[in-house]
Amino acid sequence: MDDLDQLEAQSIFILREAYRKLKPLSLLWSLGKDSNVMVWLARKAFMGHVPFPVMHVDTEKKFPEMYAFRDEYTKKWNLDLLLGYCPPVEEIDPSLPPAARSAARKTAGLAAMIDKHRFRGVIAGIRRDEQATRAKERVFSPRGAGHRWDVRNQPPEFWDQYATPYEDGMHIRVHPLLSWREIDIWRYIEREGIPLVDLYFAKDGKRYRSLGDQDITNPVESTASTVAEVIAELETSRTSERAGRAMDHESEDVFERLRVAGYL
Repeated sequence: MDDLDQLEAQSIFILREAYRKLKPLSLLWSLGKDSNVMVWLARKAFMGHVPFPVMHVDTEKKFPEMYAFRDEYTKKWNLDLLLGYCPPVEEIDPSLPPAARSAARKTAGLAAMIDKHRFRGVIAGIRRDEQATRAKERVFSPRGAGHRWDVRNQPPEFWDQYATPYEDGMHIRVHPLLSWREIDIWRYIEREGIPLVDLYFAKDGKRYRSLGDQDITNPVESTASTVAEVIAELETSRTSERAGRAMDHESEDVFERLRVAGYL
């Protein structure tokens, strides 16, 4: 087995464990490269069919290309799509910086969907290498009442044994891509031929490396217009993957504040 085979096998094992242990269960689909890989892995894990709903927490500020992709691949992949919407920014904590406050709408939208459908498990496509706060996560990460993450009270995970504690009002976040790196994602996309929103590829000298809302996500300078060129670019790039995310430049602790409160 090469590195991609090992990562794929680990993620499929995690997805099957989540399905066995946590019901009702759902998978977060943000329409980006990581969550598309996650849906692809779920289809592989369950013989071509995702046996639980996929959730899109919609800020109504995504790029038109993302909505077109969602509509096309919901049908092509035969997904059970659950749509939820986010509250207006005026209802969000005013002490947050502007871009983080806008992003935090997703926290409230996700919490409302989890409560509505009473999900015990939510599969999310985060990776440790993407942001320092995410490196503190477990594969099966409990969220307490109010969807809060107690970063100092996470269960140990030895020998691929994942704890699923449960009390009223809590749920488990499941992270099958936690050990993947950005370049692993792209190499897997290349190997498997996984479709993507074309905003990831350069036009007029710029491309999006990470996709979010139109008003708080910016492109980076790039000439990479194919998957192979993106991989070659990443092999030499020292720029952060989230360099185009406005909230990451607002304050040092803002991302952890959002994560503790239930952000993705």
